[in-house]
Amino acid sequence: MSPLAAAIDAVLPQTQCTQCGYPDCRGYAEAIAAGEAGIDQCPPGEDEGLAKLAALTGRPVIPLNPVHGSPKPFAVALIDETHCIGCTLCIQACPVDAILGATKQMHTVLSDECTGCELCIAPCPVDCISMAPAERPAAEAERLSQAHHWRQRHQFRQIRLQRELRERNERLAAKALAKLQDPHFAAPEKQLRINAALARAAERREADDAAQLKRAKLDSIMAKAAARLASPTGDKSS
Repeated sequence: MSPLAAAIDAVLPQTQCTQCGYPDCRGYAEAIAAGEAGIDQCPPGEDEGLAKLAALTGRPVIPLNPVHGSPKPFAVALIDETHCIGCTLCIQACPVDAILGATKQMHTVLSDECTGCELCIAPCPVDCISMAPAERPAAEAERLSQAHHWRQRHQFRQIRLQRELRERNERLAAKALAKLQDPHFAAPEKQLRINAALARAAERREADDAAQLKRAKLDSIMAKAAARLASPTGDKSS
């Protein structure tokens, strides 16, 4: 992430709502920094956030684009647990892992972690999720801290999903290896192809692990630096 993208990301609300047209706030920040997106695509940021983006990018202040929605009072998701069927679709949709539950078990929302993105509502097949009014911190420093917390939860979720995908691939590789070691399973030429596929999978895992670790360290450093620059008090303790 470039320094400008990090600074932009630091002033975005981090609701991860995708209303901007990008998969997360980081993606939107990078698109703005690259000149590929306007600064008027973030309804949760409201006019105050738009003004900050204008100041960072040197672009003129313009109204929020209604195509991407309009600002709403802050609210958090609430699950009617008497109607929840435990399908887990809301868990899969939540960008910050703010929903607890398991298959065929009752789900519940961690209201203190919910960003109000509303992404869990549409997937629910029994319409048992609604939005309940909630309060956000009034102080600017506390809002920045909350946004940083949401950003971290989203990053942790991305890491979890990557880990789960890697573990799934490892299980499949283990099955392939077991078959490879079965002398009655494959002809020699097929065993060669399996060995080559296993080697490629191992190389990809090593590369992904190294890239993920490097990206996580850089993201943490850049986010902290950008948050300090964005803070009106210039607080260096965050």
